[in-house]
Amino acid sequence: MSITPMWRVDRDGSMFTDKKAAEEHDKMMELADNLSSLLEANFTIDDTLAENIGLLLARNKETLAKAFKGKPELIQSITSIGGNSEDNSEKNSEDNNRSSAVEQ
Repeated sequence: MSITPMWRVDRDGSMFTDKKAAEEHDKMMELADNLSSLLEANFTIDDTLAENIGLLLARNKETLAKAFKGKPELIQSITSIGGNSEDNSEKNSEDNNRSSAVEQ
């Protein structure tokens, strides 16, 4: 029997076999929480909607940063809460890390 180290993100219970991926996910979740709080503090908005918008923005922070720096057309590449095509490859890799950890 082999032992596999696991990292659990307290914010949402996600499990990772890679510490770096777990830390990145935790930072993304923290950003999403802070964005949700910002929205709720400034607008009359449903909690679930604020959380979804926070996640959308946090998952696409690199694309949004580039858009704010002069490439606004990049915002059109964001297709859903899951993120744009660049982020989906990273997300799929993270999902695979989580899946393999759960299977073992």
